[in-house]
Amino acid sequence: MTTSGSGSGTATGTATDTHCPYCALQCGMRLRPGAGAEPAEVLERPDFPVNRGALCGKGRTAAAVLRPGVRLTEPLVREDRGDRDSPLRPASWDEALDRVAAGLTRARRRHGDDAVGVFGGGGLTNEKAYLLGKFARVALRTPHIDYNGRFCMSSAAAAHRRAFGIDRGLPFPLADIAGTDCVILVGANPAETMPPALRYFRELRENGGRLIVVDPRRTRTAEQADLHLQPLPGSDLALALGLLHLLIADGRADKDFIARRTTGFAQARAAAMAHWPQRVERLTGVPMPQLAAAAAMFGEAPRGMVLTARGPEQQSKGTDTVSAWINLCLAAGKAGRPGSGYGCLTGQGNGQGGREHGQKADQLPGYRSITDPAARRHVASVWGVDPGALPGPGRSAYELLDSLGTDGGVRALLLMGSNPAVSAPRAAHVSERLRALDLLAVGDVVLSETARLADVVLPVTQWAEETGTTTNLEGRVILRRKAVDAPPGVRSDLAVLHGLAARLGVPEGFPEDPEEVFEELRRASAGGQADYAGISYGRIRAEDGVFWPCPAPDHPGTPRLFLDRFATPDGRARFAAVTHRPAAEEPDGPDGAYPLYLTTGRVVGQYQSGAQTRRVDELNRSAPGPFVEVHPVLARRLGVADGEPLAVTSRRGRAVAPARVTDTIRPDTVFMPFHWGGDGRANSLTNPALDPVSRMPEFKVCAVRVEPAAGERGKGGGGREAAERTGLTEPTQPVQRTESAARSASEERTGRRTAAAGRTASGPAAVPGRAS
Repeated sequence: MTTSGSGSGTATGTATDTHCPYCALQCGMRLRPGAGAEPAEVLERPDFPVNRGALCGKGRTAAAVLRPGVRLTEPLVREDRGDRDSPLRPASWDEALDRVAAGLTRARRRHGDDAVGVFGGGGLTNEKAYLLGKFARVALRTPHIDYNGRFCMSSAAAAHRRAFGIDRGLPFPLADIAGTDCVILVGANPAETMPPALRYFRELRENGGRLIVVDPRRTRTAEQADLHLQPLPGSDLALALGLLHLLIADGRADKDFIARRTTGFAQARAAAMAHWPQRVERLTGVPMPQLAAAAAMFGEAPRGMVLTARGPEQQSKGTDTVSAWINLCLAAGKAGRPGSGYGCLTGQGNGQGGREHGQKADQLPGYRSITDPAARRHVASVWGVDPGALPGPGRSAYELLDSLGTDGGVRALLLMGSNPAVSAPRAAHVSERLRALDLLAVGDVVLSETARLADVVLPVTQWAEETGTTTNLEGRVILRRKAVDAPPGVRSDLAVLHGLAARLGVPEGFPEDPEEVFEELRRASAGGQADYAGISYGRIRAEDGVFWPCPAPDHPGTPRLFLDRFATPDGRARFAAVTHRPAAEEPDGPDGAYPLYLTTGRVVGQYQSGAQTRRVDELNRSAPGPFVEVHPVLARRLGVADGEPLAVTSRRGRAVAPARVTDTIRPDTVFMPFHWGGDGRANSLTNPALDPVSRMPEFKVCAVRVEPAAGERGKGGGGREAAERTGLTEPTQPVQRTESAARSASEERTGRRTAAAGRTASGPAAVPGRAS
């Protein structure tokens, strides 16, 4: 329980059942407003089934961002219109919205509808994500809308749909993990990214189950595993294929399940048999005895699950990598039955719902394809427009950001709930593109690094100040309820879209009431894969959430998918015949310019780009800034001690942060968390090479060199020098009054090095691969 937050409550002393604003668990909590200047108080909510009262540090301190001294409380515009170097100043809502509407209109008149774009976020409620997609396609008539969730779950989503015909992160409730017999956890660290979920893995082991963790680092989660496989970054695909090879070779494939409930096994088998143990050991660095132990542990278990997260997914071959892990489940007969299956541990708060209802470039509500004529007719009928007037697919997230301010690209952008100046790959380049726009309008709770680049900043309500639905990683649709009043001068995202649509000549169809928006979403999603037609606010309140698909009010919802059939036309799950291929960029050997691997991730004390959590004192004490995790062998070779500054350089940029010397990481790999901007911005280094199916950038592996950086500060997000280097120069006046002050490569890797040496940082590269 914590006491930090706003004092402007809706019902002083009365606690409201609501949900945490952060990760995809969407933990239940209660929020009690304070009286007058008293802070709001976060309370446990033990009856909510996902977290059963447990909260991590981020959840306990969530109310701290409600304080007026932390968050934005009034619109901001540039002192001199069109001059990004002039300071931001407070403005009225009418002036701010007029400027945004005028900028969008001007870009459309000069360059056409395709010259305007929208960029959303995986933390937006279902109502906001839905209306944002509608706004782009009806009010702006642009195909160019995507969101930061493309950087999170898109590869798993693509593989899920490829295999099962539908994408829901977990096809079963989280609690089922505790009752299975073996879990392979790939590239996930729930001990730090979603701590309340860790109890299910502890209960799994207490019940006699086994836990296998796949991660290049010995994380807090890996320390609890029965077996930890520590592969080279970017080799997860080879690892999964090697385990499938062993499963088949050892006679542990479930032939009956394969015959009855799947298709495509013969082709997948042929691909896997080309990945024998000796080859896989060379490719991954995982010893053959460990490979054999993992295959036996999973194959012998009566029930089992494979759960992936960003590790295998944020790769230029992420879709095929996840498909290979799904193949392992299918071959073992561990899918479509109780206690077994493949699942994705979705990251962002509404990462599931946010990818279902239209803020993706290729999608309409209900997880419909924007190129499907029947889908276009259905959604157009709900929106009251001609299907022919709806635009087609637009650019994916990085491709959209890369096009900003260019000839033929987006010239005016409305961005809501995202901070790509910190979170996007090749972030310095993305910052440059944001600055090249004719108009950048940002709706956010705080003055993020991206908001500092904007022409117009719109202060919007956040979790506890508004009502709306989200969909957690299980596919459980839940209701965040308003618990406190927003400060004067703050409006909801729905109100912003309503005001802009009216100024753009579309006065109807953009309601400000979230329940009214949700009722329309129900109709728009009806008959789609993500069917919410039977879900209502009242039902969510009564049932503590409803699992989709739920096509009718009398439907019970669907906690567990695929028990009878998979969501494919013939009801069978589909194997994918995938094969190993290298990462887009590999280290070029011990004497090369970039001899080491870099991988990135999160720490327990911060969240995503850190725009909100870096404003919470308790969290900053836990995780005060960026660091470079290095193995003692590498530290000795570099001549650096723990805490001394290191410079990490890739083909795209440079970052400086203190060394953290630890034997929990491979000697050929360094790790950086990505929560900070400034000198320590990890995404200055990362590679925008894209998966050919999901368009996911390759965050999780690139080639770097590491050197001592004596005399450099190595801090994240601080100081004018750091801001100027990253394109995040702060306003020169106090405009925001509330802003708080290497293994050797085998012959099979030679092709990787050659490709890496010839690669430039001039733009995204879709890595050739197998698509379906």
